[in-house]
Amino acid sequence: MKNITLNFYIMNYTVQNLTQVADCDVLLSWAQKEKADLTFRKLSVERLTDRYAETSVEVATQLQGVIAELAAVDSYIAILPDGPIKDEAVDKKTRLEYKKFLLEGRVESYGVVALLEKQMDLGRVEQEIAEVDAFVAAVEARKAAL
Repeated sequence: MKNITLNFYIMNYTVQNLTQVADCDVLLSWAQKEKADLTFRKLSVERLTDRYAETSVEVATQLQGVIAELAAVDSYIAILPDGPIKDEAVDKKTRLEYKKFLLEGRVESYGVVALLEKQMDLGRVEQEIAEVDAFVAAVEARKAAL
């Protein structure tokens, strides 16, 4: 898997407007809470992303197996004479078609597209954490200057 590094803009904060250490402390406290929330969210999204990665491969593999089995059952049904064996094969085909339908639904929920969405969510959270870190650094620098 190719990793892509995204550059993003870190805002220049107007910390020069802060005139009291207490204001800096309030902002730093708020930023610590924000970072803790974002760190927790990052952990959750990382776990979801890992689960999606595993599930997407598993579901795709299962779907390919069902498609192959359906093709085999179709071939088998075509050569069977009418009777109970053919009826069983037709029933099996119906069950396989339903299984295929369910797996296709899971592909939509856990497939490559869903995995990429989760990876984007993770990247977004990481950028938010970096922005909070930049904010904290700016406020701490202003606090030290006061």
